Amino acid sequence: MPHLFATSDLHVTHEGNGPILDAVVPETPEDWLLVAGDVAELAEATIGTLKTLRSRFAKVVWVPGNHELWTTKNDACQLRGQARYEYLVEQCREIGVLTPEDEFPVWRHGPRPLTIAPLFLLYDYSWRTPQAAGKPLEEALRQAREAGVVCTDEYFLHPDPYPSRQAWCADRLKISTERLDAIPADHGTILMSHWPLHRHPTAPLYWPEFALWCGTTKTEDWHLRYRAEVAVYGHLHIPRSTEADGVRFEEVSLGYPREWRKRARGAVPMRRILWPS
Repeated sequence: MPHLFATSDLHVTHEGNGPILDAVVPETPEDWLLVAGDVAELAEATIGTLKTLRSRFAKVVWVPGNHELWTTKNDACQLRGQARYEYLVEQCREIGVLTPEDEFPVWRHGPRPLTIAPLFLLYDYSWRTPQAAGKPLEEALRQAREAGVVCTDEYFLHPDPYPSRQAWCADRLKISTERLDAIPADHGTILMSHWPLHRHPTAPLYWPEFALWCGTTKTEDWHLRYRAEVAVYGHLHIPRSTEADGVRFEEVSLGYPREWRKRARGAVPMRRILWPS
């Protein structure tokens, strides 16, 4: 029986993370792998890594994180925003990796079929601290800067051709909702995204202001609305299992070497999401 594994935030170009890719291997030839974003900042490194993983696993499903969407001066690919995302999708299709733009695959090795829904959603700055609640976005961002928190997205994640990241997020929510609504009613789901769908995983953040760049209130009930068996995500670099409303949430990130080297268990390159029943 095949197994379903997941990983995220491999950040393969960071010194110390590259060799860990050798440990992302299946247990059987039929195993699947979910890759919840932040493979690398460079387009070539992202696609090269996904190609390697596809050569090992029977199926690989990828969603972009914020780092894949960055446009930095040292990247040969200078596409921005939606054009960059479309380029990555096109490259994934050439190597046989599924994306949020492809037909959702179905995991049939359990009590009920589970539709795996890769979601590209972004964020809309709606996760605020109590001090920023109800205030204009400019004030929320000012408070974050004053606390010493500014996500690098503000410099490298361009929303072109959308007027803002919030507008891009709104469009992605619309697209994703339409696709999720079309999933057969007798299917459960595995909701897979880079940014967490529910606010509770951000509670341990050292800087609570960083939640601004972590999700949207619009997805807070999706784990119930879409019959999730499990919600898989990354981004926070706080790998752990939690629950909300009886639904399991799995943060599957590897993170940076300076983070995983401090943990007693060290680097965890991937997590098992489902077991054969």
